[in-house]
This record gives sequence, structure tokens and C-alpha cells, in this order.
Amino acid sequence: MAKLRNLIFILGDQLSPDISSLDGADPALDGILICEVLEEASYVRHHKRKIAFIFSAMRHFGRELEAKGFHVRYVRLDDPGNSGSFTGELLRAVQILDPERVRVTEAGEWRVMQMIDSWSSRSGLAVDVLADHRFLCSHAEFRAWAASRPELRMEFFYRDMRRKTGLLMRGAEPEGRRWNYDLENRKLASSDLFQPRHLHVEPDEITREVLDLVEVRFAGHIGSLKNFGFAVTRADAEAAARLFIAEFLPDFGVKQDAMVSADPFLNHSLLSFYINIGFLDPLDVCRAAERAYHEGRAPLNSVEGFIRQIIGWREYMRGVYWLRMPDLATANFLQATRPLPQFYWTGKTDMNCLAIAIGDTIRHAYAHHIQRLMVTGNFALIAGIDPREVHQWYLEVYADAYEWVEMPNVIGMSQFADGGFLGSKPYAASGSYIAHMSDYCTDCRYNPKKKTGPGACPFNVLYWDFIGRNEDKLKTVPRLEPVLAAWQRMPAERQAEYRENARVFLEALS
Repeated sequence: MAKLRNLIFILGDQLSPDISSLDGADPALDGILICEVLEEASYVRHHKRKIAFIFSAMRHFGRELEAKGFHVRYVRLDDPGNSGSFTGELLRAVQILDPERVRVTEAGEWRVMQMIDSWSSRSGLAVDVLADHRFLCSHAEFRAWAASRPELRMEFFYRDMRRKTGLLMRGAEPEGRRWNYDLENRKLASSDLFQPRHLHVEPDEITREVLDLVEVRFAGHIGSLKNFGFAVTRADAEAAARLFIAEFLPDFGVKQDAMVSADPFLNHSLLSFYINIGFLDPLDVCRAAERAYHEGRAPLNSVEGFIRQIIGWREYMRGVYWLRMPDLATANFLQATRPLPQFYWTGKTDMNCLAIAIGDTIRHAYAHHIQRLMVTGNFALIAGIDPREVHQWYLEVYADAYEWVEMPNVIGMSQFADGGFLGSKPYAASGSYIAHMSDYCTDCRYNPKKKTGPGACPFNVLYWDFIGRNEDKLKTVPRLEPVLAAWQRMPAERQAEYRENARVFLEALS
């Protein structure tokens, strides 16, 4: 073999044959480095399913590249000599393989990019860092877009992404002459025995080996590996996407905000795992959904809502993350300092909505966006939980969570810790919202209609306590003016009752 031209370092969320680091790669000249390292598996205590999913997907992708003729230096977690870090494994590989230069696609997370930025000086080699073309909007494009506006709002960014891609557009106008169909997508749902089932992939030999490794090495991490069924190959992820388009997309819109205790998945795509890891191209998935609309297989409200999640929120969160880091990580506009309650790790709480949402999370390493935003996130916000602890919990427990998408969603959108940079209002709500959008309250010991006193829903007292204790800070939020006016009109005795009920409840949290 000729002297190695490029050592191509592929990170664990870059498992795509179209990743920019592989552009023009030649098996006769270029080598691949993929490594499982303890630092990445344990910098937070990731859910067991998340670790198993990523490691198995990495091993399968390494095999895929080997089948194309590449020499793949694949370092397993338990290999002798594994240094435990990306940088350590790069330096080991450079010493052994003696490449002319290193090639890598930019990392999605700030801390990993800090590592990559040190590689040239530490290795003595040129390191080519390439843009990640899986995203529609580059860092420079987003900075330019943000600089041109007095305030940032996802809706306007989303419209620009529609125009850029042509998705659901008729010339300069949106399909149906409306940009979004949120009003049609807030309906209730119920358990349906005849609902199609999402793809479950039985573990193969590679995955079973990974499951055994994770069970031993990460025994103390949250979650269980029982009934593990993630797609860990690109082919199976593509099958999951086809199944979603055919069976679930038609009713995705009307059910996307609903919460049903007997069905944690409803019509959600469960594709974020595979998009974020690189198995699925996000634009390809959106175009498949668009085709379903044009062919009469899915209604516009469902297709638009799905596409907005990908080219709207997903791209916007990435843009905000890189625009605001590293300060975003420590933002705490509301000065919330309460520790995260222990029930976030166990699901053991009398609040049925939280017990279900957290229970789903523990079992599946997944909960859908309304469970995350309006149940677990809402409670943390109105209870005054430290946003850094909330952020770390979300990063640990969800298999689709990477800091670039999770942190702005939690720090900015869910916890309002950025003071409204990302969102125009805090996503705070009382028990009535959860009662309206779910069946969770039916079997709860608390009554969402009761405002204070024994048996009152804690979300009710915490909501008004949140408004009261943050009144001065929230005066800067125009969309809360009616709520603040209602609080100020409230008799002092009623205000005091809410605050006292909240105090007693919060003091009992552990």
C-alpha cells in the first residue's frame, strides 16, 4: 500500500457514506479511524440504550466501509491500549499509520471542536476540517441571517429554509397559501389497538456483543437494554423511514401534540435517532414526505408539520447553538438554582404526567417533544430547577440527544434561561394544558381543576408561583403581559395562597 494520504477520522454521529470527510476518498490512499472511547460514553452518564445504539451503529458502519475496500482502524471500547479519548486515539493512529494529513468533518458539539482544533499542533500534521453538508444552513449563513434581524424567530428562519429548498412551495408562495398548520395539529388522541407498530429490529451478533459490553461497563447508568430494537444499519434506518411515510405520516399532524399513556410513540417518526447519527439524510426524508403529499398519501398539515421539525426547528437549534456558545451553556436568566428532583431518575412520583413521561424515557430513551417540553421541561421551569442540571438530564437520557440540538432546546426554549433570545415566551403552563392534551390526569391523585389546597395539581400552584417570583424579569416579555396583568389583579390573599402552597410543595421535593 502506498503511503497513507489521509487519515479520515469519522465521529460517532457521522455515520454516512456521504459525510464530507469521505468526499473523494480513495481506499488505495486513505485510511479510516473510528473509535469507541470512554470519555464520550461517560462525560455525562448516558442512557444505556443510547450508548448501545451508537456503538452498534458505529461497528456496523465500520463494516460497511470495509466492504467498500477501505482500511478501517476500528478501536473498540475494550481494546487493549485504548486511550479513552478522541485525541488520544488520533495520536496513536498517527504514530502507527504515519499519514500525510488528517481529515475530519466538523464536530456538532462545541467541546469536540475544541479537541479537533488542538489536533494539528499535537500531531504535527495538517488537519483539514470540512463543513458538515448534512445541514442546510452553514454556520456562516446562520450568522449572516441572524445579524440582519433585530430579533430572531424560528418561524422566519423556517420560511427562508422553505424558500431555499423549495419544499412545499409553489413558486414564491407556500403550498396551500399558508406557512404552517399548527391550528390543525393540536387535537387529542386515544389508544388504538389497531395502530401500526414502529420498526423493531432484532439484535444481530454485533449488537448482542455491544449489549453485553454496555451491560457490564455501564451498569450504573439509567435505563434497561431489554427489548432493544433500534435500527443499527443504514438499510434498517431507511426501512424505518419508509414505514413512517407509509403508515404514520398521514395522521402525524393531528396527533403530534397529543399524549396518551398507553402509547408513548403515537404517530411520531422515531427517525431523529437515525438522522442525527447520519444514517438518514434529513433533506431526503423531507422530500419523501413531500412526495407523499403530492401523491395524495398524506395531508398537507401532517407533511408541513413534519418538515418544519426538520428544516425549521432542527436547523434553527443548530444555528443558535453555534451562535451563542460557549455562553449558552451557563445562561440562567431566571436565576433558578433548585436541584433536579430525584424522581427524574426513577419516575417515582405521585404526579401521573411526570411518572408516565419519565417512565417512557427510562424504558425507551425517548419521549416525544410535547412530553419533553410541556411535562418534564414545564415542571422544571416553574419549579425553578437549575437549567444546567435540566440540560444535563436531557443530554443523558435521550438517545437522539446531542448537545448542539438538545442544549438550545432546553436552556433556551424549555427553561427560558437565555432570557428570550431563542423563544418569545417561557413554555410555562398549569395543569389544564396537560389535562387537555393527554389522558394523564385521569388516574392522578391530583386534580387539575383544583387550584390550591389538598389535592390541587402542583402545576397550578407552581405556575402562579413562577409568575409571582419572576414578575420583574418577565416584564420584559411582551407575550406575557396578559398573564402578568392577571397576576397583578389577583387579590393579595390569593397570591399569598398560591405562593404558600408552592413553598410547601417545593420544600417536600427531594
